[in-house]
Amino acid sequence: MSPRVRRLTTTLSALVASGVLVLSAFTGSAGAAGTQAEKAAAGSITSITLTKNNADVKRIADYWSPAKLKRAQNNNPATPEVKPSGSGKASSAPVSPTPTGTASGGTAVKTATYSSRKSSSPVVSPVPPAKKQPTKNNLPRTVGKVFFKIGDKEYWCSASAVASKNHHLVATAGHCAFDPKRNQHADYWIFIPGYDQGRTPYGIYVGHSLNLHENFTAQGDYDYDYAFVTVHDGFVWKPGKTSNTYQMESVGSLEDNVGGQGLMVNRGVGLSVFAFGYPAAPNIDGSRPYDGQRMLWCDGRTYQTKAPTRLVEMGISLGCTFTGGASGGPWLIYYDPEQGVGYLNGVNSFAWDTDTDKKYDRISSPYFIQSTYVVYEYADRQRAF
Repeated sequence: MSPRVRRLTTTLSALVASGVLVLSAFTGSAGAAGTQAEKAAAGSITSITLTKNNADVKRIADYWSPAKLKRAQNNNPATPEVKPSGSGKASSAPVSPTPTGTASGGTAVKTATYSSRKSSSPVVSPVPPAKKQPTKNNLPRTVGKVFFKIGDKEYWCSASAVASKNHHLVATAGHCAFDPKRNQHADYWIFIPGYDQGRTPYGIYVGHSLNLHENFTAQGDYDYDYAFVTVHDGFVWKPGKTSNTYQMESVGSLEDNVGGQGLMVNRGVGLSVFAFGYPAAPNIDGSRPYDGQRMLWCDGRTYQTKAPTRLVEMGISLGCTFTGGASGGPWLIYYDPEQGVGYLNGVNSFAWDTDTDKKYDRISSPYFIQSTYVVYEYADRQRAF
């Protein structure tokens, strides 16, 4: 019997967080005010600008008011299935992207071995938080939730701050920024690092630009299921001058507040990794082990994904019971729990039921290669106004 696979996606109207590490995704409405899509780097990158001016930033911030965020975090999770294009079988009708084949230009990478070219692969060093107070339970401050809309529906995912020259960069799953099936990008995109039961200890960061590999946006190729999102300076909601009103108070740049994870590509498999996220969605049998209110983690050694479908041809896997909502959460190698930083080497993408007991027991990530770094580098050059 073929293993079942479910994309870790979450719907805010029925909030979803995947298992110990939640992978959720959401995309914004195409044609929304202030959005502009451009393709760069010889067609290998899709960059989508969400905010053109301060009015756009305020529009998105106002949408995610304290009352809205409170309602969102109390919603019940719902994780639609992805219908595989191969022999795998989804357990319900899909409303998320349905990949149909291998993207052109990706074949050489996918048929290659999981190499570890350390001498030639770029490395981005992590940046520990500037303030040295201990992190809660040694959990990374960089990890949090993203909330967004695709069309008229609200969703949430997991994500992490990444070290960058612009000090404003977030890494997440590609399906947490773009829906290739509907050809729609996420809008009203915000990131809340250190999210804990509705609290926003390090501020709220409005998305400026979504940056993805074109093989994902054009082909729905989940071997490129990652995104790097440039964000604006953060803010917190403070009580306004009248009752039941709030005003934005700036808290500065993302990296200055929480630090940033490093980045490594082409590292092979067999590495010790910590995967983080906010799982919340139920298993296939309907049981719901997580509520998505707290950051959770899995750890172990990575191994090569052996997928029964063409959804993932060059992925890496980790034994883990995360469910939907963990999508986009980071996979960190060489993790230092005292400082809460390591090197990003993957993101939560899929949850799998490999023993067909209707409970998820494996998660997978796209294998980070040179083109992953190219998308990161392009995103790092984006500057919020």
